[in-house]
Amino acid sequence: MTRPLAALLTLALALAALPAHAGTVTLTYSNFFPPTHVQSQLAQQWCDEVEKRTGGAVHVDYFPGGTLTKAPEIYDGVVEDLSDIGMSAPGYTRGRFPVLSAVDLPLGYASGPEATAVANAVFEKFRPAEFDDVEVMYFHAHGPGLLHTAKKPAATLEDLKGLKLRATGNSAKVVQALGATPVAMSMPDSYQAMQKGVVDGGLHPIETNKGWKMGEVVHFMTESQAVAYTTAFYVVMNKARWASIPPEAQAAIRELNVEWAQRHGRAWDESDAEGMEFFLSKGGQVVPLADGEAARWRAACAPILDEYVQEAGAQGLDGKAILEYILAAQKTARGK
Repeated sequence: MTRPLAALLTLALALAALPAHAGTVTLTYSNFFPPTHVQSQLAQQWCDEVEKRTGGAVHVDYFPGGTLTKAPEIYDGVVEDLSDIGMSAPGYTRGRFPVLSAVDLPLGYASGPEATAVANAVFEKFRPAEFDDVEVMYFHAHGPGLLHTAKKPAATLEDLKGLKLRATGNSAKVVQALGATPVAMSMPDSYQAMQKGVVDGGLHPIETNKGWKMGEVVHFMTESQAVAYTTAFYVVMNKARWASIPPEAQAAIRELNVEWAQRHGRAWDESDAEGMEFFLSKGGQVVPLADGEAARWRAACAPILDEYVQEAGAQGLDGKAILEYILAAQKTARGK
């Protein structure tokens, strides 16, 4: 082989060893949802779509199932650069996100798209300082969070006395207001806790019965829509890493974020339907509230709203304005 030919071959091999896009920004994404969960699959699809829409300028390596950082640690993990992007819930770090936590209040949410629209609207309206140390991608939120119990049905407030129920964030206050004992734990720890009788049930969206297999360990679902809560989820990026992305790629990601928030909201409702089917297939029973109980449950939870206004005020926030805005955003999302 001649020297010029050998040199050309060496150069070709060297170029082949380089990344397809030498200027590619490579990011890591931490998520606590397991890889089989639809919300995790949507996050993976977001990663793929980021690379596609930025023309390869941004590549995202995805780490589901809490393999990089656990649910309560994801936000700090993004701030401290343990991951570049993270998805988790404000409710897992109670008290840290006073504005967005209001979205989780028991306001009778009817659907995932409604709750998702409210969460994003609240952030855009108030731009809370609690998220100043990250770049927010978007929020999404599940449909109505309902009461599920393992061994006995609960159709009245009296049925809840003495029960220990898994709950996080504002849903823990709902459990307490209804007369049960809240036990804080992330969803990945809940299955085993219910299976072993550490807790008697919990508040969770219908989709959880399939998405987290909770329908295998809870046998009764109370139609507690009167005080249905939601859980908002954030997707955030490390600020320095966001700044390293070219402006045209940032614009493509922002456009994608709007679309993906809506996809998450729709997926919550679709998976609620699947969760109900799974729950019933395991012999689960849907329990209607007894006559007059809806009003009693709403009255029992009303002080939670008053407490939120007071706690927000103690932090220099206008809790009443935040709550009123959420109620208005709910009506807008429902087309009322």
